[in-house]
Amino acid sequence: MYLYPIWVRLWHLFNAILFLVLIITGISMQYTDMKDYILVVGFARAVKWHNIAAILLTLNYIFFVTGNIFSGNSRYYKIEKKNFFADLTAQTGYYAFGIFKGQKHPFPVTLEQKFNPLQKLSYFLAMYVAMPLLIISGLGLLFPETVINQFIGISGMILTDILHITMGFFLSVFMIIHIYTCTLGARPTSLFKSMVSGYHEPENHND
Repeated sequence: MYLYPIWVRLWHLFNAILFLVLIITGISMQYTDMKDYILVVGFARAVKWHNIAAILLTLNYIFFVTGNIFSGNSRYYKIEKKNFFADLTAQTGYYAFGIFKGQKHPFPVTLEQKFNPLQKLSYFLAMYVAMPLLIISGLGLLFPETVINQFIGISGMILTDILHITMGFFLSVFMIIHIYTCTLGARPTSLFKSMVSGYHEPENHND
């Protein structure tokens, strides 16, 4: 099945590269005094490349949202209320137990359903909640004059920084889990190959 058009694959590639740059430079700024830490690239250099990558990530995100709207790809992120919790429980049970017992996937990939219920929820939260908050808070740190001075007695910059770090941490954890779940296809490399070719290999594929 051809599920990943070229624009999705290009967005995915740039998103992954830029996010890795942001993680490395973000850690470098956080632990700038740890000279022997392997990811520390120097504070000034880290700030420069963090800002560049952040701007490019913002543009890439705008491209993603625009592409979803005009291509109809956004339908894959729509969460259906009907049987939502039951489907979510079934998918969680499959990942926790069923997959180790050789059970069939409760929600196989189709042209109409690219994501299972758990993926759909996590992707929606990551791309439509965490990413906008990450970008908005990042722009606030980049242009501090736009941030309110205080909110309920706490510095607006401190709150913005906390929000930015929290969303960055959440998305970093999401990326690690995402990479792991990408090994759960028909073969450990199947889903990675899909992002190169655009074609999804069904899990019941046999050689």
